[in-house]
Amino acid sequence: MGKVVMYASVSVDGFIADEGDQPGPLFDWLLSGEVPLDESGFVKVSQTSYDYIKPYWDSIGATIAGRHVFDLTNGWDGVPPGDVDHVVIVTRRGRPEGWFPEAPFHFVDGIEAAMAKAQELAGDRIVEVSAGDVGGQILAAGLVDEVRMDVAPAVLGSGKRYFGSVDAQHLLEDPAEVIQGNRILHLRYPVRR
Repeated sequence: MGKVVMYASVSVDGFIADEGDQPGPLFDWLLSGEVPLDESGFVKVSQTSYDYIKPYWDSIGATIAGRHVFDLTNGWDGVPPGDVDHVVIVTRRGRPEGWFPEAPFHFVDGIEAAMAKAQELAGDRIVEVSAGDVGGQILAAGLVDEVRMDVAPAVLGSGKRYFGSVDAQHLLEDPAEVIQGNRILHLRYPVRR
């Protein structure tokens, strides 16, 4: 079974989006370099960020996300973000009728079912957990092995919190990596057990 990693770009004050669900400057780093990060050629980062992010992205077997982000993006029009093989959506509503029937998206009710499905799909590859409410619930359940943050030099003031509505203390180990890219600080923390 692969490692479970909670991941997102985040503001210095801990938000992954503003009150209107917009990431704003949190993704500026994805356009701040010369090295294409994906096949589209649209996303270009510094060589330092590429060397850090690309091996991680290539090792993801499945991503878990909530229905809210799925609805905001229309499920990325049926194409998993970052070329991930499978996306598991935590929802009580199921797959929207007629929505990209062949897309590798799986709709499950609850974080335990989501984790079981994602681990089955990912095998020994990484299960990525999107930050926010679903990610916070999975962290609180003790199912996250590592927290990765791409910290943007921005203060949003309010919005959607990286750890969602987690209201209990969770300790992380010292950073396993701290890497400075263009307009971003990449951090990786093992979760203390």
